[in-house]
Amino acid sequence: MENRKLIAEKVTAILSTNACAELKEAANRWLNAAGADEEAGAEAALIAELREDIAPIDGAIAFFESDMCRKLFGPDKAAAMLKHGQDIKAAGAKYCDCPGCAAALEALKALGEEA
Repeated sequence: MENRKLIAEKVTAILSTNACAELKEAANRWLNAAGADEEAGAEAALIAELREDIAPIDGAIAFFESDMCRKLFGPDKAAAMLKHGQDIKAAGAKYCDCPGCAAALEALKALGEEA
């Protein structure tokens, strides 16, 4: 199935990003369920996890402004992340464009779904 191959490429891309463990687990489950009875359930679980993990830009910006972000990444990196978030929001972005969120959005689109 041509579409499954495209979806598999997008889902596989998630595994090399900073996506959370739950999303990576759902991605692996979907990849391993090809042609199996649990494929539909794995796809539904993957879609739910993708939607849950894609950060709306306002949420990302709120995190970039937080003490937690500064603690995790340092003040300079946090400031750069905040500026980037504000810049992409001003340009019309609805979601964070980090590698994990970007890969999740691509996978969701390949599945014919929206965030």
